[in-house]
Amino acid sequence: MPTSGNEQIFDLLSRAPLFGTFAPDALAACAEKFREVRFAKDEMLFARGDPGTHLYIVCEGQIRLAIATSEGRELSFQIVGPGDLFGEIALLDGQSRSAGATALAATTAFSLDRNAFNRLRAAYPAISDAVISYLSRRLREVSDKLETLALYPLENRLARFLLTALQGQPDPVGRRTPLELGYSQGELAMLLGASRPKLNAALGALERAGAIRRTSDRLFCDRAMLAQIGQWDEP
Repeated sequence: MPTSGNEQIFDLLSRAPLFGTFAPDALAACAEKFREVRFAKDEMLFARGDPGTHLYIVCEGQIRLAIATSEGRELSFQIVGPGDLFGEIALLDGQSRSAGATALAATTAFSLDRNAFNRLRAAYPAISDAVISYLSRRLREVSDKLETLALYPLENRLARFLLTALQGQPDPVGRRTPLELGYSQGELAMLLGASRPKLNAALGALERAGAIRRTSDRLFCDRAMLAQIGQWDEP
C-alpha cells in the first residue's frame, strides 16, 4: 500500500490507462518513484527531437502536445489535463520526442524517469504485459482519429470531440451539460485539423441545430443531439 506521502500519486496512477491495471504492490512501488514537477504557463517542457527521459501524469493544469515544421507552422494534436499521461512513448521505446509539450496553464505533474521505470519492469514482469495492452489501445485510438479526419465533415468531428470531452460528467436533469474546455478556439481548431473560421462556422451550425449553446466561457451541450450529428454511439 502507498505511504501517506504517496497517496496522491497512487490515486492518480490507479486511474491512469497505463498504470491502472497494475497489482497494488507494483502500483505502490511505481508511486514511490514519481517526483512532483511544476511548470509555468507557456513554459516548454520539451521539444520534438529531445531525449525522451521521462513520462508525466498531470495533477493540475493543461499541457499542449504539438508538432511544428521548420517554417514555424504548428499542429496541436492533443491537450492533456488532470489524470492524463504524456511523454510515455519516447520513454518506452528509448527514442527521441516525437512532439513538443508546452504548458497552457500553470501545471503540476508527476514524472518518472526511464531508468526507474525499467527497474520496475524487471522487478514486476506483469508491467510489460500492461505496456503491451496500453500501446495496443493507443494504436486503436490513433486509427479511430484518422478514420474520423478522413471520413467525416468538421461538424461531425466537432460533435464527436465534444462527446469525448463530456465523458464522465453527469447530465443535469432536464438541462444541457456544461463543458469548459479550458483552451482557445484556435487550439480547438488545430486539434480538429481545421482553420479557426471553419471551426467557428461548425460551432454555429451545432448551435443552430440545438446541440450546443455558447456563453463567454463555456458550452452547454445536448449529448443526444451531439451523438446524432456525430453519427456515433457514445461509449
